[in-house]
Amino acid sequence: MPIKTHKIRLYPNVDMVAVITELMDYNRFCWNKGLAGWNAMYEESLLMKNKKLRPSEHKVRNELVKNKADWQHQLSSRVLQTAVHRLHQAWQNFFNPNMPDAHKPKFHSKRDLKQSFTTDRASVDGKFLTLDQPHETTHRFTKIKMAETLRFTGEIKTVTITKRGNKFYASITVLVEDLPRPVFTNSWDIVAVDVNVGHFSWNGGEVNTFTSRMAALHQRIKAYQKRLNRKRRDNPHHFRSKNYQRLKAKLNRTYEQVNALQDDLIHQFSHQIIRDYAAPCLEDLNVRSMMMDKKKVKSLQRSLFRRFRTAVEYKSLWHHRRLVIADRFYPSTQRCSNCGYIKTENSYGGKMTLQGDSIYHQHDVYRCYECGLVINRDENAVQNLIAFAAG
Repeated sequence: MPIKTHKIRLYPNVDMVAVITELMDYNRFCWNKGLAGWNAMYEESLLMKNKKLRPSEHKVRNELVKNKADWQHQLSSRVLQTAVHRLHQAWQNFFNPNMPDAHKPKFHSKRDLKQSFTTDRASVDGKFLTLDQPHETTHRFTKIKMAETLRFTGEIKTVTITKRGNKFYASITVLVEDLPRPVFTNSWDIVAVDVNVGHFSWNGGEVNTFTSRMAALHQRIKAYQKRLNRKRRDNPHHFRSKNYQRLKAKLNRTYEQVNALQDDLIHQFSHQIIRDYAAPCLEDLNVRSMMMDKKKVKSLQRSLFRRFRTAVEYKSLWHHRRLVIADRFYPSTQRCSNCGYIKTENSYGGKMTLQGDSIYHQHDVYRCYECGLVINRDENAVQNLIAFAAG
């Protein structure tokens, strides 16, 4: 049974804002104390050369529960449990060779832009969210209004409440019923997506990933960053004035708008291809090495390569699609989709680069010197990916 998450904006009243803020502080306290205990247990195991002393989720949780202070009984015990569980998952991800980008768990700060906590005892009734209330609490608990109803039906596993700026969001994970397997008239109905800087090319045309609205917002971000940098330079020791905070809030709101536009674009396009095609095909790009070029790093960050692939991967699992990932060494750009000829460095005209080949310096045109095919570069790559998926 798959687990789906729905992120909804919350509108808590004054009492619940105080409760949520207190729980976020408590979550940070439990994480930091758990991480300190984890590190101490690990150092002790190295010093004593005893692997049985190594830390685990069970040991750290029991240690925190055993040493609870009186004020902690006024707060939800589930926040402590989930904080230690997330700490355990963070260490597992750090040592997982399949997750090279996972960082070592760090201590959280109250100055972090993102503050959150997780509970597994919350309930949802229509457009209202109810948090679990401890017996010894001094706060007045009320229902929290949500911007919309929960999109999925099933068992609610966890609820994570996050604060960004002055806004509160709830990410509700739900265990839903598995969807029935779709019936396609042609089981080899393939869609191939060739990702590029600024657009995605696929069977049905192109999707612009850097719209004029995004460009305008990025120009606004650039202006805000220049003004913030000027304030830091003029007064580096005390630049957290009210004007500075107002400008920083505007910058954060603009980043939220850009992120919302990108999410909307990714989800609409990925839902379209997953809904209409049985076998989506993507490329396995080495984005990390591509971003080593300082001239291209900003454009690559805005191109949404990884976020788009992640969305297609989990939606393919939800809807039982056959996802095909082309090897990163597959020459989709160098291969002729008509005759199969592959351009190399020693071949006539050389390899296709960002400036085209060595004879015709045209980036958008692929010319085959074997069969004479002249085709758009991206369309040629899409046809090659379709052939790869079909083979």
